[in-house]
Amino acid sequence: MDHEDPRAYLLGLEGLALLRAYAGEHDREFAQARIAEVRALLADDSLAGAGVDVERVDAVSGYRLWSPTYDSPNTSFDLDEPLVAGIVDALPPGDALDAACGTGRHTARLAGLGHRVVGVDGSPDMLARARARVPGAVFARGDLHRLPVPDASTDLVVCALALTHVPDLRPVLAEFTRVLRPGGHLVLSDVHPERVLLGSVPKVRDAAGRPGRLSAHRHRVGDYLRAALPLGLRVLGCAEPTTEPSVTGEAALGPWEGWPWSLAALVPEAARAAHAGSPALLVWHFQHGGR
Repeated sequence: MDHEDPRAYLLGLEGLALLRAYAGEHDREFAQARIAEVRALLADDSLAGAGVDVERVDAVSGYRLWSPTYDSPNTSFDLDEPLVAGIVDALPPGDALDAACGTGRHTARLAGLGHRVVGVDGSPDMLARARARVPGAVFARGDLHRLPVPDASTDLVVCALALTHVPDLRPVLAEFTRVLRPGGHLVLSDVHPERVLLGSVPKVRDAAGRPGRLSAHRHRVGDYLRAALPLGLRVLGCAEPTTEPSVTGEAALGPWEGWPWSLAALVPEAARAAHAGSPALLVWHFQHGGR
């Protein structure tokens, strides 16, 4: 059980903003304003008892709850889809695997490009939506650590917005390498570790209305390289797209569903400074060169 105290997030934003000021990105007036705002936050009685107890939810349970609304507008989709498309559109059609395919948004693109696509996901609820979305693809329930795909049978593996849910990248990347043919391509996208640190973790409510967040792990950029390079995976590209923070709305605590992003309106200057230039996603393009 986690406890999400809005003061922890707000003071964290102030702290990041003050560190940037200390490093020379902002002037003395900005720093003094942040310190005054910290004092005001600590004195605000409306924040004192506003914390929420939140369960950590496993991926299968979490995506079962999230599946009905998963395809709603999502900034991460807006960022990763053009970058993934820019890679896969340039590759010849072949045998493709969409690992952790979710509702099949990348499966549909791969099928449209002429690939023979297998979509694998651990959530039966997400797979049901993927089958309806891409009836021409083959789908199977499976785990990223034990893909139901033969050795060296795949020309392209795509895995999008899933690896933050696994504690260790090494066995998963080893499994991707196992199913790839020599010369095959691996395309990964996920929430950037800096954004995970800033609270970008999916949230859900169960049938009883209890709040929960999916389990998430913050993999550093170097963690991907340390997992990939010993497997004979060669880096062809790495992108870290950024988005400027959207600090809008009423300056009020708001419901838990909107946290942490809705809280930013309470401290807009600190939020903009803390998020400025922070990468939102990490997108990798590897090629399997063999060992």
